[in-house]
Amino acid sequence: MIRSKKVKLVSFNKLPYYFSVLFISFCFLISIFCYFIIPDKTANANTMNLSIQSMKPGFSVRMLTVPNFETKTLKSFFFGLNKPVEQYPINDYWFSNDSINIKLFNKFKEPNEIKSFPLSVFDMSIDSNVLNNVQNIRDKISNKYITQHKFNFGTDLYGRDLFSRVLLGTRVSLSIGIMAVIISTFLGLFFGSLGGYYGGIVDKIVVYIINVFWSIPTLLLVIAISLSLGKGFWQVYIAIGFSVWVDVARLVRGKVISEKNKDYIYASRILGFNNLYIIFYHIIPNILGPLLIIAAANFASSILLESGLSFLGIGTQPPLPSWGYMIKENYQYIILGNAYLALIPAIFLVFLVSSFMFLSNYYSDKKI
Repeated sequence: MIRSKKVKLVSFNKLPYYFSVLFISFCFLISIFCYFIIPDKTANANTMNLSIQSMKPGFSVRMLTVPNFETKTLKSFFFGLNKPVEQYPINDYWFSNDSINIKLFNKFKEPNEIKSFPLSVFDMSIDSNVLNNVQNIRDKISNKYITQHKFNFGTDLYGRDLFSRVLLGTRVSLSIGIMAVIISTFLGLFFGSLGGYYGGIVDKIVVYIINVFWSIPTLLLVIAISLSLGKGFWQVYIAIGFSVWVDVARLVRGKVISEKNKDYIYASRILGFNNLYIIFYHIIPNILGPLLIIAAANFASSILLESGLSFLGIGTQPPLPSWGYMIKENYQYIILGNAYLALIPAIFLVFLVSSFMFLSNYYSDKKI
């Protein structure tokens, strides 16, 4: 009985770890294949329809899609269509001669606007052997270009599909985290190994640089670097990467100092290996465990920093679907009955950051 209780306790303690692995894996898969899932296939999921702005989750409406005949390439399957797609929410439609008439959707109690399109607009999508048959053309339009659209997360202030933008936002957050971790790990390994291995005046200079960066609040440092480099996606990569490397450098320096005095390092020197070879092939492989733990923590910090920058308006710029910018755009609606506009991206942000922190804490407890 005691043994079974211990087993249950251990498995319960691992639940946050399992959740973290599953959710992070889910986010990585979504970030890669999101255009196979999301309804809005345009670049950045930026199709706007002001007539359906701020609609509740689960809202459904008929849509007429006017084709743009953009050739789909392998790139478009992963980065979306370059040309905007014209979509019209409709209440009703009818055909007259060689045109289609639509009554536009209107959520307000106002007269519905009526628009007309010639059937020739849809010709390129129809086989040449049915072009002369008007009835076949009409059937083709009714079945292919007039569809029922459901907005699972509702629509935002500009009538964009929030479900598409939130899922696409995983790509922004994860790419920021990956690049920031790569930059911070490279800088931390360089300065930490340099100071820890050589010691003396070199170590004093490295410690001085670390202390200078350590004394500046991280968010202020990120803002300063962002403003000096300008607004943009790549600038955010660099700004965050240059702001979170200090923790890596302090960890690496301490581990290198403890490792360089061990017997296997003395043996390597006696065998004639140079310092660079000893650092990269003997010391760094032995400190990979703690390095992976702090990399996971920095991943979470980078995502939060990017969201903070976007919330302040100096991070990723529209129309890129950043979770932080979505919260900034919609946080005032929390008290106006449309709290979901800010809460949905905030929930995804909390789950992703928490997952990386759980992962970091789990391996920290295991002392890998």
